[in-house]
Amino acid sequence: MKNKTGKWTLLFISVLLSFLLSSCNSTSDSGLMQDKETIINNNSITINNDGSDGAEYAASKGLRCAVSIYCTFERTTSSSFPWNPGSQTSTYYSTGSGVIYKLFENGSAFIITNHHVVYDSQSNTTNGIAKKINVYLYGLENSPCAISATYVGGSANYDIAVLRVDDSDILEKAVNSGAASAVEIGNSDDILPGETVIAIGNPSTSDLGGLSVTKGIVSVTSEYITLTSTDNSGEVSFRVVRVDAPINSGNSGGGLYNNRGELIGIVNAKISSSEIENIGYAIPSNVVSSIADNIIDYCYGTDCETVMRVILGITVSVSNPQTYYDNENGSIVCTEDVLIYQIENNSLGKSIFIIGDIVKSVSINDKTTVINRQYQLIDSLLDARVGDNVSFVIVRNGVETVVGLTITSDCLTAY
Repeated sequence: MKNKTGKWTLLFISVLLSFLLSSCNSTSDSGLMQDKETIINNNSITINNDGSDGAEYAASKGLRCAVSIYCTFERTTSSSFPWNPGSQTSTYYSTGSGVIYKLFENGSAFIITNHHVVYDSQSNTTNGIAKKINVYLYGLENSPCAISATYVGGSANYDIAVLRVDDSDILEKAVNSGAASAVEIGNSDDILPGETVIAIGNPSTSDLGGLSVTKGIVSVTSEYITLTSTDNSGEVSFRVVRVDAPINSGNSGGGLYNNRGELIGIVNAKISSSEIENIGYAIPSNVVSSIADNIIDYCYGTDCETVMRVILGITVSVSNPQTYYDNENGSIVCTEDVLIYQIENNSLGKSIFIIGDIVKSVSINDKTTVINRQYQLIDSLLDARVGDNVSFVIVRNGVETVVGLTITSDCLTAY
């Protein structure tokens, strides 16, 4: 388990089957994705909902796309005793959780987890990633049912990593039986305070303990916490959803769901204090899906192993914050104007913005994001790729206008 500075502790140690598979075998050697793979979306299967708060429905739906993750690391240390020179290699393990993000017909999948679940700075591997990664489906948490996974890429700054499973008979059988599914992504911008949430993870410290479910509510829809980076390179600020659902060791990388069984976050941290109870955190699903797609687009089948982030060379600030009651949705809504505060010389943003511009929306290809909060502008640019045309609706000197640019490789940075 990795203890970080201050009061924050990253959780490093981290449906029901229609029938029990009689035997399980490890997957075959992984290979590159074929030119065309058919994505499976079988999360439309109806699960009975008793009409209460949706907890049973959400849990049943979430367990179908949940996995336990078990990592094997090796570390070599040198003897400090002159009478016993040499080195010794030890093997150690960690546990965590993950979510099936995309499924393919041949028993292949992309899985989302936390970067800190599969990474250790003291590992012998050159990139710090576990030497061996196995994942287990719900109800099949035993050694013969291990599914081998490989690391695609990740980011310590976002604490998100993507794994790949190739040609797994175990996964294919589970998908065909309805016991496994790709996750359904919810809109984390629509989360409301007091909303019921379900956390699914693997609260095990040693043996194959298996996935379990806890329940709570959303305490804060969006805030920032600061943690020591997984690679110990410094402190990192995360935008998170705060919840009071019990979060235990091994929940890291597991899903946080609303009562419709939609993923609204990936659990990554909690407060560890004798004076504070049941305060946990999850990375919002809008950020998670954008980061995962970024990793898949830039890293899968390439030598890249990290997020490639678009930097426009602008700094934004907020003004005119407002709070009002939405009668239609019965919720309190917070809004703010997001304006251009600073622009770097010779940057891509210099060509279209001037200081004081208020950004009202961002459109990347066919996706438009209305900007009511500062983080929405930052998050939306995670979807931009080299060659994409990006347009911004802005208010300049009281007049609404549209400006645009094309993303170039010069504005990409590894993050």
